Amino acid sequence: MSLKSILKEPFQYKRIDWRGYTSNHKQNEPGKAVHPHAARAGKAQKARDWKQATRRILAYLSKRKGSIYLVMILVVLSSLLTLVGPFLIGYAIDNHIIPVDFDGLGVILIGLLASYIALSIATFFQNFIMVRIAQATVFEMREDLFQHIQRLPIRFFDKRQHGDIMSQVTNDIENISATLNSSIVQILSSVVTFVGILAVMLWLSPILTIITMTVIPLMFYGLKWITKRTQIFFKEQQRTLGQLNGYSEETIAGQQMVKTFSREGAVIEGFTEKNQALRGAGFWAQTYSGFIPKVMNVLNNLSFAVIAFIGGVMAVNQVAGITVGMIVIFVEYARQFTRPLNDLANQFNTLLSALAGAERVFDIMDEDPEEDPDSSISLKNLNGSVSFNKVSFAYDTTPILKNVSFKVKPGETVAFVGPTGAGKTTIINLLTRFYDVNDGSIEVDGIDLRNVKRADLRNQMGVVLQDSFLFQGTIMENIRYGRLSATDEEVLEAATLANAHGFIDRLPQGYKTKLSQDGGGISQGQRQLLSIARALLADPKILILDEATSSIDTVTEMKIQEALKRLMKGRTSFVIAHRLNTIEAADNILVLQDGELTEMGSHEKLMKKQGFYYDLQRTKNMDAIL
Repeated sequence: MSLKSILKEPFQYKRIDWRGYTSNHKQNEPGKAVHPHAARAGKAQKARDWKQATRRILAYLSKRKGSIYLVMILVVLSSLLTLVGPFLIGYAIDNHIIPVDFDGLGVILIGLLASYIALSIATFFQNFIMVRIAQATVFEMREDLFQHIQRLPIRFFDKRQHGDIMSQVTNDIENISATLNSSIVQILSSVVTFVGILAVMLWLSPILTIITMTVIPLMFYGLKWITKRTQIFFKEQQRTLGQLNGYSEETIAGQQMVKTFSREGAVIEGFTEKNQALRGAGFWAQTYSGFIPKVMNVLNNLSFAVIAFIGGVMAVNQVAGITVGMIVIFVEYARQFTRPLNDLANQFNTLLSALAGAERVFDIMDEDPEEDPDSSISLKNLNGSVSFNKVSFAYDTTPILKNVSFKVKPGETVAFVGPTGAGKTTIINLLTRFYDVNDGSIEVDGIDLRNVKRADLRNQMGVVLQDSFLFQGTIMENIRYGRLSATDEEVLEAATLANAHGFIDRLPQGYKTKLSQDGGGISQGQRQLLSIARALLADPKILILDEATSSIDTVTEMKIQEALKRLMKGRTSFVIAHRLNTIEAADNILVLQDGELTEMGSHEKLMKKQGFYYDLQRTKNMDAIL
C-alpha cells in the first residue's frame, strides 16, 4: 500500500459531525429508562456526559478516603521535592560556582542527592498505593455492574447485542482501570506542582513570572478547542468498538450457520464495514488528541526561549536583581510549570477513552432492574392452578396477544398450537414474568402474578427449551444447576429418570466430563436429556416445554418422550410442540391464530369440531404451525 493511500484512507469513511453527534446519538440509543435509584449522588439521571461520569467515579473513590489522603500527602511531598532540585542548582551557580566554593558546592550536591532519593521513595509509594486503590475501585465497579446485569429484565437483553454488553463489562471497565492506575496521581501531582512552582516563582521574581505566564492562555485555549472535538470521537470509538464486538460474538457463535449457507464472504464484508467505522473513529480521536502534546511542547519551548532571552538581557544589565542562577531556576521551573498541561496532554487519550467507557458502564447501571414491590406476596408452595384473564400484550406497538383467556387446573397438561408469531412463546414469557401483561391479568393459585415475588415464582418453575443452554463445566455441574444443594446421588437419580445416565456413563470421564460452552461435544438430543435431568432435579410445580422434541432423531425422541412423561407426572405442564403427535395426550389443547385463542379443548373434541386443528391433523401441514 502506498503512502498516499495510507494517508488518504481514513478520509474515505464518513466523518463524524462533532457539533451534532451528541444529540443525534442520544436519540438513537436504546434503553432510555431511568432507574430511580441509579445516581449514587442522589438525583437519578443517566451518565450522559463526562462530568457526570467523573462525579460517579469519584463517588467510588470516596469510599477509600484514608488511602486517598495518604496518596495526596505523598503527592504534596513529592511535588515539593521536585521544587528543591532546580532551586539548589540555581543557588549553587550563584553562590558556589561563579564565586568558586567547592566546600559549599559539596554540601549542595549532598542535599540534591538526598532530595532525589526522597523523591523516588515518595513517588514509588504513591504509585503503589494508588494502584491498590484503583484495583479495589474497579473491582467494586465490575461487581456492581455484573450484579446489576443479573437483575435486569429479559427485555434489556432482547434489545442489546450480547457482544456489546460484554464489551462494556470488559473493555470499558479496563479503560477506567488504566486511567485510575496512572492518570489520577499525575493530575494530583500536576495541580500541586503548578501551585507550588507559581508561589516560588512569584517569590523569586514577579517580572520573570509574568513573562513565563504569557504562553498559558494560549495553552488553555488550544486545550479547550481540541478537547471539545476529541471527546465526541472517543465516544464514537467506544460505541463502534461495542458494535464490532457484538458482531464478532454473534458470527463466531453462529459459525455453523455461516458455513452452512456459505456466507463467509458476507460476514467478512459486514465485519470490514464495522471495522472501518471503528478505524475511522479511532483515527480522528487519536489525531485530534495527538495535537495536544505537540502544541504544548511548541509553546513550552517558546516559553524557554522568551525566558532565556529576556532574562539574559536583564541579568547582563543587572535589572531587578536577576542573576544567572535565577534564570536557570526559572527555565527549569518553566518546564515544570507547564508540565501539568503536558501531563494532561499525554494522558488525554486514556482519560477520554475511560470517560467514554464510564458513560457506557453507568448507562447499564441506570437501567431499571427487575424489582418486586414491598407488598409482593411470598408464595413458597404452589398448587399449580393458572388462569389467563383477558390478557393482551405487545412487545412494542404491534399487538401479540389479544384478549386471551383460559384456565389450567393443578396437574393438567396444556398444549399450544398455532402458526409462528401466533403468541405461543409470548404466553411462556408472560407466565415466567420475563414480561408483564399490558392488559388483563395472569393468576397462579388465584393470585395475580404481578403481586408474587419473581424468585418464588421462578423457583417453582422448570423450563426445557428447544435450544437448551448448557454452561461450560462438567455434566455433573450442569445437571446440578437445577438445584445447587443436590447431592451426587440425587443428580444420578435425576439423570437416570431422564434417560441420560446411559450415554453419560459411556463417556470417558462420565459425569466429570467437561463440556465446552453451550454443550459442544455432545448431540442436540443428549443436551435435551441433560436439560430434562436438570428440570427433574429442580422438582418444579409448573413445567414449561418449548419445542422440547424438535430437531431430534426418532430413537432419541422416544427416550425424550419417556423422560418427559416422568417429568410431567403430577405437574402443571405447558407444552409448545413442533410435532402434533406429541400433544395429542394433553388435557387441553389451545389453538392460537394472530394472537387470539380460536379453539380450545381435548384432541378428540377439537377433531370433532373440524376446525383449524382438524385441518392440521388431516394434512399434517407442519408449515401451518411453523
